[in-house]
Amino acid sequence: MNTKYQNITLEQPGDGIYCLTVNRPKQMNSLNQDTIGELAAAIATVKADKQARVLLFTGAGEKAFVAGADISQFKGLGSLKARELGLAGQDIASSLEQLDIPVVAAVNGFALGGGCELAMACDWIIASENAKFGQPEINLGIMPGFGGSQRLMRLVGKAMAAELCMTGRMINAEEGQRLGLVNRVYAAGDLMDEALKLAKSLAAKAPIALKFIKQVLRDGQNMSLENACTLEAELFGLCFSTQDQEEGVTAFLEKRPAKFEGV
Repeated sequence: MNTKYQNITLEQPGDGIYCLTVNRPKQMNSLNQDTIGELAAAIATVKADKQARVLLFTGAGEKAFVAGADISQFKGLGSLKARELGLAGQDIASSLEQLDIPVVAAVNGFALGGGCELAMACDWIIASENAKFGQPEINLGIMPGFGGSQRLMRLVGKAMAAELCMTGRMINAEEGQRLGLVNRVYAAGDLMDEALKLAKSLAAKAPIALKFIKQVLRDGQNMSLENACTLEAELFGLCFSTQDQEEGVTAFLEKRPAKFEGV
C-alpha cells in the first residue's frame, strides 16, 4: 500500500482503521507540493473503501505532527501560485471534513501553520504532552491560507483566534485542551496506543449514525439553530430506516454488545 508514496504512508492497523502518516521527519513533516498531492490521493483511497470506519492522521517521528508548509518553496512563489497553494491546502482540509468516517488527529509534536490547519479539519485532536499548536504565518509577513483563520475562530472564538493569528503565539497541549482545540492529552509514549484504542472504539460504533453525527456537526454550525435542529431531526429519522438501529435496540434489550454492519 505504501510503495507509491514518497512522503507519506497509508497503513491499516486494524479492521476498518486507516493510519495516514506524513513521513518527512527530517523536514519536520512540512508540506511541500508533492506531499499535498500524495495526501489528496491517500484520502481519496480511504474515501473509496466502503469498509473504512476510522482514519488516524499523524506525523512521523517525535518532533512534529506537521510543522507547516515547506517554507523553502515560498521564495519567489508569487501571488498566483501562492493562491493555488492555499486552495490546494484547503482542499485537503475539506476532504478530511467531508469524509463520512471519523478522523482523529494524533498530534505528537509541532502542529504549526498548515499542520494546525489540517489538525483542525479533523473531528478529534488528541495530543501528546509535548505538542505545540500555532498559526505563526504572521512572522513571515503572511497569514493562514489553508482555512486556519476560519476553523480556529469556530473552535476557540473570534477573540482567541485573533490573538493566535495576529501574534503567532504557540500554545501547548494543555492550553489547547482548555481552549477547546484539543480533546485529550496523553504522555508522548502513550499517544499512538491511545489513538488506536480510540479508533477501535469508534470503528465498533454504527457507521451510518456516525456519518450523520459528523454531517450535522459540520453543516449545522453554519445554519440557524432552527434549521440545524431540523436537519438533526431529519437525520435522526433516517437512522430508523437502518438495520443498525434495529440491531442496536435489540442488543440493548438483550443486554449484549451490538454488532453494527453499516446497513
